[in-house]
Amino acid sequence: MKKKFQLVICGLADVEEYFFSGQLKKVCCLLMFVKHGMNSQFALLGSVKHCMLASSAVFRRQQFLIRTLGGYTDQTHLKRMQQTKAMSGTAFEADSENILRAITPNLDPSKHKGQAGKIAVIGGCREYTGAPYFAAISALKIGADLSHVFCTKDAASVIKSYSPELIVHPILEESYSVRDEDKPSISGKVLAEIDKWMERFDCLVVGPGLGRDPFLLDCVREIMKHARQSNVPIVIDGDGLFLVTDSLDLVSGYPLAVLTPNVNEYKRLVEKVLNCKVDDHDAYEQLLSLAKGIGSVTILRKGKSDLISDGETVKSVSIYGSPRRCGGQGDILSGRQVTL
Repeated sequence: MKKKFQLVICGLADVEEYFFSGQLKKVCCLLMFVKHGMNSQFALLGSVKHCMLASSAVFRRQQFLIRTLGGYTDQTHLKRMQQTKAMSGTAFEADSENILRAITPNLDPSKHKGQAGKIAVIGGCREYTGAPYFAAISALKIGADLSHVFCTKDAASVIKSYSPELIVHPILEESYSVRDEDKPSISGKVLAEIDKWMERFDCLVVGPGLGRDPFLLDCVREIMKHARQSNVPIVIDGDGLFLVTDSLDLVSGYPLAVLTPNVNEYKRLVEKVLNCKVDDHDAYEQLLSLAKGIGSVTILRKGKSDLISDGETVKSVSIYGSPRRCGGQGDILSGRQVTL
């Protein structure tokens, strides 16, 4: 029987422990990456303000995060886990523990709602309502105070029904519901509504459940431009990467952008930017070239061993995590990244 979290303080009592352990390892490595020499303007750690986004009891939150670094320890995988830890686990966990303690803020009675982080997810359409929910709710679970979702009207009521904790804005539109002559005015209204909120957010996630409707993508393209003008960090996942692959200027030269491609998304980026096939035998150099080719962004290439690069150096996360490969894991990771 799978182990369950019983930590009510973290709100994860019904979530499988090993599902989250792999995601937290990736986030911890991103934090270590910054500590050991990445660009100081890296999106997840652009300032102390963007780091200190935890709101539950400090000691228990630290212990929860640290415990999850152990990963899934089913007997089937125990031997592999022990071998991995013998090679690199001790140093990784020790360093991760120091980082987690450093970024977990002390609770202060004078703080008010929102000071532990306000994030927004741009995504959610008729077909995809789970992805934006996973991203938004995982941000709250890891410690953000407020989590918003900007989605289409069709998706809004469904996402609201998942959790009362999320602030849902049904303002995006798809092509089928907008006449061609109305598109410019509708697009302007969408941007005006989001601009009213933009300065309040510490970070955005763009892409979970976004879909590929042309008009919707056009609106999100403008939203990303406005976010960049406001120097808001952006984590780009899912169909946000589809959009970026076709419009590299959205993130080129923007150090507060983090791209989180899976296998297929990474393949499209490599073919577009480097005009070649993915080379797993020279994965480090190819990832460096890709990050340099796009310009100043950070890329987390998800896979058997996760690789992270800002175009100057590469770090690998090969410590064993969850054996599951199901839909929603990447969305949970993006929600954790946007918080930390």
